[in-house]
Amino acid sequence: MEERVIGVEREPVKGRRWLKWLLVILGVLLVVIAGGVIFGKSYINKSLPQLEGEIHLPGLQENVSVNTDPNGVPHIQAANDHDLYMAQGYVQAQNRIFQMELSRRQASGTLSEVVGADAIDQDKYFRTLGLRRAAEASYDLYSEEAKAVLNAFADGVNAYIKEATEANTLPVEFTLMGIEPTEWTVIDSLTIGKYMAFDLGGHWERQAFNYYALQHFPEDKALELFPRYPEEKPTIIGDGELDIAASFDKAVIPHDFNGSNNWAVSGEKTKSGMPLLADDPHLGLATPSIWVQMVLETGDMKVDGVIFAGIPGIILGHNNHVAWGVTNVGPDVQQLYIEKQNPDNADEYLFEDKWEKAEIIDEPIHVKDGDTIDYEVAETRHGPILSEFTKNSGRGEVMSLRWTALDPTTELEAILEINRATDWNEFETGLEKFLSPAQNFVFAAKDGTIAYKANGNIPIYESADDALLPLPGWEADKEWQGFIPFDELPRVVNPEKGFIATANNKIVGDDYPYHISNVWAQPYRYERIAEVLDSGEDLTVQDMQNLQMDATNLQAREFVPLFEQELVDVSLTDEAEQALKQLKNWDFVDDKDEAAPLIFHHWYSELEDLIYGQQIQQTMMEMFSVKGQTTDELLRTAFNGGNSIWIEEAGGIEDILQRSLEKTVTDLADDYGKDIEDWVWGDYHQVQFKHPLSGVNPILAYFFNNKKPLPVDGSSVTPMAAAYKSKTGEVNHGASWRFVIDTANLDTGYHIVGPGQFGHFRSEWYDDQVEDWVEGHYHETTFNTHEGKKLKLVP
Repeated sequence: MEERVIGVEREPVKGRRWLKWLLVILGVLLVVIAGGVIFGKSYINKSLPQLEGEIHLPGLQENVSVNTDPNGVPHIQAANDHDLYMAQGYVQAQNRIFQMELSRRQASGTLSEVVGADAIDQDKYFRTLGLRRAAEASYDLYSEEAKAVLNAFADGVNAYIKEATEANTLPVEFTLMGIEPTEWTVIDSLTIGKYMAFDLGGHWERQAFNYYALQHFPEDKALELFPRYPEEKPTIIGDGELDIAASFDKAVIPHDFNGSNNWAVSGEKTKSGMPLLADDPHLGLATPSIWVQMVLETGDMKVDGVIFAGIPGIILGHNNHVAWGVTNVGPDVQQLYIEKQNPDNADEYLFEDKWEKAEIIDEPIHVKDGDTIDYEVAETRHGPILSEFTKNSGRGEVMSLRWTALDPTTELEAILEINRATDWNEFETGLEKFLSPAQNFVFAAKDGTIAYKANGNIPIYESADDALLPLPGWEADKEWQGFIPFDELPRVVNPEKGFIATANNKIVGDDYPYHISNVWAQPYRYERIAEVLDSGEDLTVQDMQNLQMDATNLQAREFVPLFEQELVDVSLTDEAEQALKQLKNWDFVDDKDEAAPLIFHHWYSELEDLIYGQQIQQTMMEMFSVKGQTTDELLRTAFNGGNSIWIEEAGGIEDILQRSLEKTVTDLADDYGKDIEDWVWGDYHQVQFKHPLSGVNPILAYFFNNKKPLPVDGSSVTPMAAAYKSKTGEVNHGASWRFVIDTANLDTGYHIVGPGQFGHFRSEWYDDQVEDWVEGHYHETTFNTHEGKKLKLVP
């Protein structure tokens, strides 16, 4: 009996020993994990920018102060231009060096060196375009003063690279990729500038699409897809056997929503009695922001605004005399040419009955963990042969690209001049050097002037029809006839209506003597902005901020009643009837908390699928830029009693409206439940600002992506610009920076830089403006602020 009792007692002793060892092991693991976390945080935190104290910066001539205000905006004060721009380069590199590294590599076509084989096709494309070659050619056009600015900026960037590399304090992204930044050059800055021209496009892809349409559909049916009906009968030149879809399947096509809103309001319509100005460029939304907001000050200049990481100066913003903003003009500045190749010499191309030798450029592509690729680019008189993407049909025909951005240009020269402008005359003089991309500049000054100019190199075409399709590269009369003279570019100063606004809409009437573009944005953003400004009186900064956040959908206001009327006698499912009821009661605001925007946008998308989806290859759909403009016109034709081949072949307007609505409701019920009252736009339409490394794996996404996706108002057709991926609802394009200013007080501007100012994910300013971006909360930046973290840069 005693032994049994003792035996029973021994088992708990063994259990306690096991538990004891388990606790010891867990304790050790916790210590190791805690130590790892502490070490990791310490290692990562040491790469945070130094914002206080003193830094020795060799090359400075005098001390420079850098005051980082409570919103993460660096205010740089220097005694001279050299020190100002050297400090700007240093500070940008502190905050954004990884972004700068990827930006220059993407634009230069050298991502394969650090990413590997996955980037080869993209690198080939950018090597073929030759943005870096164009940047190199541009450098010689710059004045000695501008070259000095570029070199000072590069010196500042390189000072940071040297310091961080030696101290092992580069951002953790470099460690994760196993790379270090190479020396920064002035050409890197200019190449990034050229990339921004690329990002804003020029319509070659629409020319290729139009050519494809003529190849694959009867003429009348193809012409319905054209952005405008040609005055003369279009023809397919050459042998007509170029495979457009296969030729461009690896081309990098900019998002066709890259645009903007801007406006200036006369003091006659404002509460302060002085002009108001607002600007919000629409570009890709990611982490970090494409923009860096900075304040630059020397003895004779104070300027606040934004610049692309990797470039000196301030491209958009204000000084203490004037303010300005831009939208994309969207002119036809890219032209495809079909080139006839000499059958006896592949490096020669026909022009005016003679064979001309192309320039053959070696562009070796170095690949991480792979062999170097011996890549060659051929350039004709028009530009590069897109040989990797325009496959030879076997009959000696290829396509080349003529593009204004590949010419030598001097945009930085213009930026430096307009930063110091004190009135419209000085500002406009500076614009003469801003050549590519062509931009709609709006302007307001403390002297009460408001003004506008569509500025840049815009080609002169013999006929607007010529810009619809690829042209014969062998005919001299199909060459551009120069550029619209600077003094004849569209221009407005102090209009009687009291405001100027642009939103990538058509900017001139039919009486304007030159062709500008066949492809314009849908008019809804502009129409809503003009509607508010035209009716407004005693307008304030708050009113301008409200208009930038306005989610009124004029496309829906036009089409929903037409949809309803067409279906009034049609027998619909109960669910479709409930959806129509939601739309009937809608105020046409794309509110994240409402069901109607979710229904309308999905319905419109289903309509497009029914009209085009079975007939146009997916590769070509991606080249069908501003497709919505075409769809709107087809629908208007049908509603006005006209005949649209595309709509009739899809079943007729009544049939496709019914089928697309019922499919929309079924699909939405699968995703969001059967109760339509529970549906909301914001469950689908959400923004997150993703980091470029977040797609590598979920762990990196956890650290680098800011917060969770947030529901957001707006869409691609509202002033509150928020374009999205149709499959997921992820908002990936929109107002990358919002800016409003009252010229009654040019010391203070109001900004949102989503998601934040800093590129380091441990910084307090990494993603602090995400909710501000969603809700429309602006931060105030003042020239004379004394708040913030103070850093001194010393020689």
